[in-house]
Amino acid sequence: MIKISTPGRICFFGEHQDYLGLPVIAAAISRRIQIEGDRRQDDQVILHLPDIGQKEEFSLSQSEQYGKSRDYFKSTINNLRRRGHHFSSGFECTVRGNIPINSGTSSSSALIVSWAHFLYLMSDNPANYSPKELGEIANAAEVLEFGEPGGMMDHYSTAIGHVIYLESRPAIHVEALTPKLGTFVLGDSLEPKDTLGILARCRYGMEAVIEKVQQYDSSFSIFTTPAEQTREYSQLLTQDEMSLLIANLEDRDILLEGKDLLSQTQSANGNADTDTRFGELLYKHYLNLRDHKRTSTPKIDRMMDAALSAGALGGKINGSGGGGCMFVYAPEKAEEVAEAIEKAGGKSYIITVDEGTRLEA
Repeated sequence: MIKISTPGRICFFGEHQDYLGLPVIAAAISRRIQIEGDRRQDDQVILHLPDIGQKEEFSLSQSEQYGKSRDYFKSTINNLRRRGHHFSSGFECTVRGNIPINSGTSSSSALIVSWAHFLYLMSDNPANYSPKELGEIANAAEVLEFGEPGGMMDHYSTAIGHVIYLESRPAIHVEALTPKLGTFVLGDSLEPKDTLGILARCRYGMEAVIEKVQQYDSSFSIFTTPAEQTREYSQLLTQDEMSLLIANLEDRDILLEGKDLLSQTQSANGNADTDTRFGELLYKHYLNLRDHKRTSTPKIDRMMDAALSAGALGGKINGSGGGGCMFVYAPEKAEEVAEAIEKAGGKSYIITVDEGTRLEA
C-alpha cells in the first residue's frame, strides 16, 4: 500500500502575470490531497473519489484512448510511458483531500502531481524523480497533453512545496525561498470563479495593450520599462488600457520587492517590521487586482475588510478571480480573523506554508 499527499497553493505575488512571461512567487499550503492504493491482479485502474461522489475505472489497455476532453488520469499514465515506464498490472486507490475545489488553490494540479507520484512508484521500473520533475510530468499531463492555457506555477509549487520563485522567460528557472512565515487564513467566497471572463480582460486585454505600445515605442518592455514611463502613452491608450498597463508594471515591481524581502529575511515570523511590510505588499497587489484588473467581487472585498479589521496584516485574492478564494497574512489573531471571514459569508481555513508532494509513512 502506497500513500502520497500533495499540497494546494496560494500565489503571493505575480497573479495574472505568469502568462505574460513575468515571474511569480507562490507557496504550498497545509491543505492537501492524498492518494492511497496498491496494485491489482488484473490490468484495471480504479480510482474511488468519495469527496465528489465519483469513481473512475478503465483498463491499462484502454488508457491511450481518451474518453473526455480532460482525461488527466489516463494522460498521466501515457506521459510516464513516454518516459520509459511500464505497467504490467493495474491498481486501485482512493483519493481524498481538504483543498477547496474549483476555488483557485490548485486542487486539480495537486491531484495530478499526487497521481504522477503514485504512478511512477507503482510502475514496473520506478525512477527517482525530483519534485521539480514531478511538477513537469504533471504539467505535461494536465496542460500540454490537451493544449490548455496554463503555466508551470501550480505544478511546480505543489510538487516542490514551501515558497518558490518561478521565472518562465527567457528559460524556466525555479528558486526555493525559505522565509519562516507565520499563519495565514484562507477564505473561500463560495462563489464560482469567472475564469474565462477574467482572462479575456487580464490576459488578452493586456497582450493587446503591449502590442499597441510596442508599435508606438519599440523599446517598451514589460520586463524593464519603468512604471513612471507609462505617462508617455496616455494619449495612445484608453483610460481602461492605461489602468491595466500601470497595474501590471506596479505588480511586477511589487513582486521584486517581495522576493527581496522573502530572500533576505529568513526569520520573518516574529519580526514585526518584516511581517508588516509583507502584509502591505500583499495588499498593494490586491488593490491592483481589485481596482484595475477587476478580479475581485463585492463579497471578497467584504471578507478582506473584515479580516483586516480583525487583525490581518494584508492579503489578496487568489487565483483567476471573479470568485473563489482570498487569503490574508495573520501571524497573530488567526482565529479572530478566520471568524471575521466566516461572519462576512466566507468559509475560512487557518493555514501555514507546507512542504511539497511526499510519500506518507
